[in-house]
Amino acid sequence: MRTSRTRIRRIAVSAIGAAVFLTSGATLAHADGGKPGPAPTHTAAAPNGTRPGGKPGTAPAPKKPAPTASSTTAANSGPVDKGFTDADALRFWTPERMASAVDPARPAAPPKGKARRPAPSRSGVAADMPTAEHILGLKSVGALFSYKQDPTTGQMHAHNCSASVVESPGRDLILTAGHCAGGKAVIFVPWYATEKPLDQQQFGFFRVADWFTDSRFSQGHQIKTKESDLDFSFGRLEPSASGQKVQDVVGANTLARTPSFNNNVTMVGYPMAKYEPEDHPVRCPTQTWALPGYYQIQALCHGMYSGTSGGPWYSKVDWAKGTGEIIGNVGGYNGGGNDANVDWLTYSPVHGDWFFRLYEEAKANQHVGHGSSYEQPPLPYSMGGGDTWKHAKLMASGDFNGNGHSDMIVVWTDGEVTMYYSDGKGHFTSERQLVAKDSIWKDAETITAGDFTGSNQFDLMVRWVDGEVTLYGDVGSNGLNWAGKQLVDPKKTDLWKHATQIAAGRFGSSQYVTDLMVRWSDGELTLYTNVGAGGFGQEHKLKDKNETWTHATLLTSGEFSGSARWDLMVQWSDGELDNYVNTNPSGLGNEARIQDPNGLWTHNTVMTTGNFTANGRTDDVVVRWSDGETTMYMDSTTNHMGIEENLVPHA
Repeated sequence: MRTSRTRIRRIAVSAIGAAVFLTSGATLAHADGGKPGPAPTHTAAAPNGTRPGGKPGTAPAPKKPAPTASSTTAANSGPVDKGFTDADALRFWTPERMASAVDPARPAAPPKGKARRPAPSRSGVAADMPTAEHILGLKSVGALFSYKQDPTTGQMHAHNCSASVVESPGRDLILTAGHCAGGKAVIFVPWYATEKPLDQQQFGFFRVADWFTDSRFSQGHQIKTKESDLDFSFGRLEPSASGQKVQDVVGANTLARTPSFNNNVTMVGYPMAKYEPEDHPVRCPTQTWALPGYYQIQALCHGMYSGTSGGPWYSKVDWAKGTGEIIGNVGGYNGGGNDANVDWLTYSPVHGDWFFRLYEEAKANQHVGHGSSYEQPPLPYSMGGGDTWKHAKLMASGDFNGNGHSDMIVVWTDGEVTMYYSDGKGHFTSERQLVAKDSIWKDAETITAGDFTGSNQFDLMVRWVDGEVTLYGDVGSNGLNWAGKQLVDPKKTDLWKHATQIAAGRFGSSQYVTDLMVRWSDGELTLYTNVGAGGFGQEHKLKDKNETWTHATLLTSGEFSGSARWDLMVQWSDGELDNYVNTNPSGLGNEARIQDPNGLWTHNTVMTTGNFTANGRTDDVVVRWSDGETTMYMDSTTNHMGIEENLVPHA
């Protein structure tokens, strides 16, 4: 199912060679970081407006060998430069050498001749995606310098990455990317300021004494294989020249598991001076979504150039204090980004079990082998991206399976129909194809869900393009691949061709959701109570035909006031959003304003309400925006949309 929608990457797996050249002495040893291979081929949009891509397979369950103490660790793990002193660092790291830094794995330059693609916005006008902005710094984040030599050109460069201080008992750990670990003459400079020499940095500098990198992440970085899931590393720092631990000087960040594929994050890092002449750190607030086939997340932001590898992805951050909560780091596939001829895609490994196992080992100052092969854990479920969801034509929600909470049915522009299962906690966990693409469901004009048959399993009502109305009972059990119950025969009447919107609810006295609100093309508003397989029950005219209600673009209903009678929510063409509280057969309820007219909500394209959270009420509003972004507003009330949860990022 969904093989026509989810985007994939066809990865050209390349083995990255690595040569290591060591010389005697504490300060001179050269290591090649490896060259990135060719960019992967991305699938193009399918012809005729169909949805692009294919669905990645499910990875096998992980085999977790019991950790054993091992001297066979990754080449970029273990003690470094035992004889390298602060005095050596000051002599070696001249301003010129520090300015020559390049990232060891992440491709350095934006592709020549390639304009970055503008991302659509809800304003309907093409707009740039988020762009990284310069900041003076963040105390707990800094630049990471290590000395390596390019074996091809013989030029010696300082390979610059970014790193952040994280909490540890020894008060001496930093987090960076796995491909940034290793090298010689390694120093970490928190709040690095390019205008000052090393001995005048505001918070000093700290030599890296030891690296902790997963033994399955090789020196070749595995940048285009599944091992790129392990592109994270911890470094243990020596005290400063004055004897202070880094955490005592700049504070420390907390680490949290990556909560899902879809997150709001702020990326922070130090791009190369070559591409960012200001040579200051940058930050970029953005949204993440899944990188198909990998235990990784990705995000859009222009300006996260080479040098930002290893930089933290914050779920929350206190800019005054200089620390926050980290749920990712720049790294992973292709060294963290700059692939597929674009300079605005950035990746991060998911911080899961293996990440936190390595963190515990680093805190305990232990080097542990994890075996020679890596098998991905089961990949968390993802609903896909905005490119897919721009093709979500219709949505309806209800308790289709009789489990006490709602699931959601989506009709796609190519005629496929899909049911998304929820966990009752505000998340969707899996999907089921009800109808394959290229079906008659291309002709579905509007849908709604209610328990019209009184079975405690919701049914789906459809108004087709020719005015036929069909009821599909107990969809969870019966699916949609059957004729359904015809309620309106288009050969006998064309009246229902003018039913522009329909919304089921509980507006009368029935204990089931058996009432149907209809907004007709001339602005008339009609409520049918006690609708069932036998017909439309009793008709109640709530509004005569009028000009105002012809501008009601979307209808939905729910228990927003928490009473037995549901409320009618109306989206108007100018972006106004209103709730009619306790609507009933006698008339519309009292109007409660949710949103004044505005440009943003004119791009609310599809809307449905369900019982998706733990409060047990049908008050969670799902909105599909014109740019494909899909959002759930949890536990909404009569005059206020609830907590916003991003389900699908924009295209």
